[in-house]
Amino acid sequence: MKSNYTIIGIMSGTSLDGIDITCTEYIWKENLWRFDLKYCKTYKYSKEHTESLKNAPLLSATDLIQLDKQLGKLFGECVLLFLEEFLINKQNIHAIASHGHTVFHQPEKGFTYQIGCGTNIALTTNLPVINDFRTKDVLLGGQGAPLVPVGDFQLFNSIADGFLNIGGISNISYFQNQRIQAYDICPGNLPLNLLINTMGKPYDNQGEIAASGNVNIALLEALNSLDFYTQNPPKSLGIEWINECFSPVIEHFEDSIANKLATICAHIGIQIGKITTQQKIKKLLITGGGAHNSHLISCISANFNGEIIIPKNQIIEFKEAIIFGFLGALYLEKRVNCLKDVTGAFRNSCSGVLHLPN
Repeated sequence: MKSNYTIIGIMSGTSLDGIDITCTEYIWKENLWRFDLKYCKTYKYSKEHTESLKNAPLLSATDLIQLDKQLGKLFGECVLLFLEEFLINKQNIHAIASHGHTVFHQPEKGFTYQIGCGTNIALTTNLPVINDFRTKDVLLGGQGAPLVPVGDFQLFNSIADGFLNIGGISNISYFQNQRIQAYDICPGNLPLNLLINTMGKPYDNQGEIAASGNVNIALLEALNSLDFYTQNPPKSLGIEWINECFSPVIEHFEDSIANKLATICAHIGIQIGKITTQQKIKKLLITGGGAHNSHLISCISANFNGEIIIPKNQIIEFKEAIIFGFLGALYLEKRVNCLKDVTGAFRNSCSGVLHLPN
């Protein structure tokens, strides 16, 4: 086994915050993986790119293929800017590991699709690229998600016994009966951002507008009654579920934006609190953009009896990019990076597709 890898991680989440890029060293020592985050930066999407990605599920096949190639080129160009800005020697980089940007996630139909062409990233940067981490697991009967628990329990397990990431979707991982359990709990930033966008704002800063609203009890009960919450894991959510099941409930009720935001935050807090209490989690590490939403965190805290840990900003913002870099390191090691106990697949797998620049 090689003792260390230096990987560029790329993450683009459903909340469309931007392209998160990390340069991290992964060190295998004394039968444990450790990591050293060297550099990190988020490259914001332009308004045009944001609109393109929002509309991606509605594109024709040819337009979607074109967007895939364009996004891969953009990812590659951002990596080159990143390398130049932080004076990183390209020869020290073993690979780029890219999550891509999810357009479709329908594992029940046997597919998931993330755009951001790996070959184009490789050709643009002249570096090896590993991407498409989800497809193999879906073809093995799994959800293709979540993938982050592999990193949670190998890189962060000294900090907490439960790990909550609030990106566009809220997902959790924890250890139970000697097995890692992980799944999507409920929405996260995605429906909050969709609502606040109608006011011309990119997001609700620290949940200030939500905090000014009142919870609509009828709407809250309707959201808590959605079928997804009665399903047993493994289970996962995609933007399709938000568009087809969640957003129509929000739109059905006549109320102010502030009240709807307050109600969604209350709903998220209840659903997360229910799971964390059931699983007797004592310390919950919260990362992702939602960790900056003070009102949302207070809603979670009101429904959770344990200790909430908010780490430093670099971990809040870049944990997923760090972990996808780690999945790339495991791929290069030909080691398991996708867990059947988490996804429901027939077997564990070493997932990803390698793209070489030559």
